[in-house]
Amino acid sequence: MSAERLHDKTIIAGQSGYGVPLVVAVTGHRNLVASELPEIRSRLRKFLHELVNQYPDRGVSVLSGIAEGADQLVAEEALAMNLPLIAVLPMPRQLYLQDFTTPEARARFEVLSASATETLELPVLPGATPESVAADSDTRARQYAQLGVFLCAHCHILLALWDGKYTNKLGGTGEVVRFHHHDVMPGFTAKDSVSRLALAEDESDLVYHIVCSRDQPDGAPAEGLRPQQAMWFTTDTEMPRTHELPVRHRRVFEHTNEFSIDARKHEERIREEAWPLLDKAARADMPPGIPDIDKVFRIADWLAIYYQKRVLFTLEATHLLALLMGLMYIAYSDIVPKRVFIVAFVLFFLVAVVLHKISAKNGWHRRFLDYRALAEGLRIQFYWAVAGVSSKSGTKYTHDNFLQAQDPDLGWIRNVMRVAGMECNAAPHVTTSGLEFSIREWIGDSQSGQLGYYARKASEKSERKRKTDRFAAVVMWLSFIAIALFVFASEEAAEPMRDPIVVLMGILLLAVGIRQSYGFAMADNELMKQYQFMYRAFSRARNRINQAQSDEERRQVLRVLGDAALEEHAEWILLHRERSMDEGEIFRMTG
Repeated sequence: MSAERLHDKTIIAGQSGYGVPLVVAVTGHRNLVASELPEIRSRLRKFLHELVNQYPDRGVSVLSGIAEGADQLVAEEALAMNLPLIAVLPMPRQLYLQDFTTPEARARFEVLSASATETLELPVLPGATPESVAADSDTRARQYAQLGVFLCAHCHILLALWDGKYTNKLGGTGEVVRFHHHDVMPGFTAKDSVSRLALAEDESDLVYHIVCSRDQPDGAPAEGLRPQQAMWFTTDTEMPRTHELPVRHRRVFEHTNEFSIDARKHEERIREEAWPLLDKAARADMPPGIPDIDKVFRIADWLAIYYQKRVLFTLEATHLLALLMGLMYIAYSDIVPKRVFIVAFVLFFLVAVVLHKISAKNGWHRRFLDYRALAEGLRIQFYWAVAGVSSKSGTKYTHDNFLQAQDPDLGWIRNVMRVAGMECNAAPHVTTSGLEFSIREWIGDSQSGQLGYYARKASEKSERKRKTDRFAAVVMWLSFIAIALFVFASEEAAEPMRDPIVVLMGILLLAVGIRQSYGFAMADNELMKQYQFMYRAFSRARNRINQAQSDEERRQVLRVLGDAALEEHAEWILLHRERSMDEGEIFRMTG
């Protein structure tokens, strides 16, 4: 696929541009107490204003089912602040309208729906029909449960206008909060559906709770809560409720904000230079939502390359400076003990340290790793969406499978993926043409796709390792020959050769040490094995797909392949994090 200019107007989570919006999803009661509404609105406006002011490079979008009560109240306040409103309907529109029993309620829904930046309709669940959803309250409740799960899975903050009570009502506010915290909704999620995220300290449990009463008997808030209280509510065992945004979530938001700033800063170059997964010819056959993922992929991929170049420059320059330091030391100790060599040694070291400090201060290494991991996650998300690969449970999405057990700070990567894939996840696209596109473009063959990529990279790393080993072997044999000359040559013959040979051996051993250090920093050996592993995995997948008897079987292969790739990318980022270099390494290289 060739690079091309893509002057797209793609809107992601209600916002255009190259920033990743902060998405606030709404859950709440329908029957709020009228006397509490002014204070609730005041709390809500303050909350949204603070988010807008704290993250100006991202923007804030509101995700709402625009049902009566809390949903519509939040939607009105968002529109009053000119925030993008994304309406997510729990079922097809005509079925949903049945819940608005008065002309006033329906008119209010129509006004808000028309004002939304975009409207997503969730499908009728498997096993149900439009008729059963219309007639059966339990079936209808499952549609609302689906909405709650979708909102939780695609937001960064769950805004709950809630009395604090868990009623065990399927699809109710309490159960949505429970799902957001613990990844479980009894009666909807499978008993064995708890993911590793439920046991990890992750970013997907953040709730902003505005306490409210309900206009019904026993409608007071739960014990210990009072109306109009507002606080952050998480699964933290020591301080689940706080007035300040918890530190771990703040770090995740800061990293996402950093990504948005980078994207906006380089927007023009990204638009002109980035390589898409989806060219203009193919876009015509793709459903809405696919270009969203492609757009974020282009941003992440371009930024990863941008910072990779800076990391490589730092590594190469630092190793060159270390080589020069070693040469200066050898010149001083074994050739001419002049002060100029020591001065040069110190200067080279200081230049290397300054370069390292600049790299560390600007986070070049961390950004390269994070953005590359994000791009690879988005690649899988994209091809799964095109092929129609989705979770059988209906409650898990691509981002739920990525970096689950790693550093919690990496949760910002999932935060970006949950926004990029929102529209695709609302209405999965299942076609044979999409499946064939993913197989052709993702897996490819020996010259294209990931098969071609991993074949080339494995060969490159293998060749570089061979050159390093060959160089080390040559130096070893030269050292052996030099020692043999000293052993077997007469003292008169050996004396004139001693200093030149010692200097030459020192230089060669220094060069070997620097080359091996560079290979270690680049993780050549480990990456060669990883590329070979991924090549074998994609080769096996290609063979399985060629033998598959149905499209569903092919999708199953792609699902397993994607899971394996996500796991391997998680290992990749951990491997490279361990290869970061400090000032002490500069001295060790010259040893």
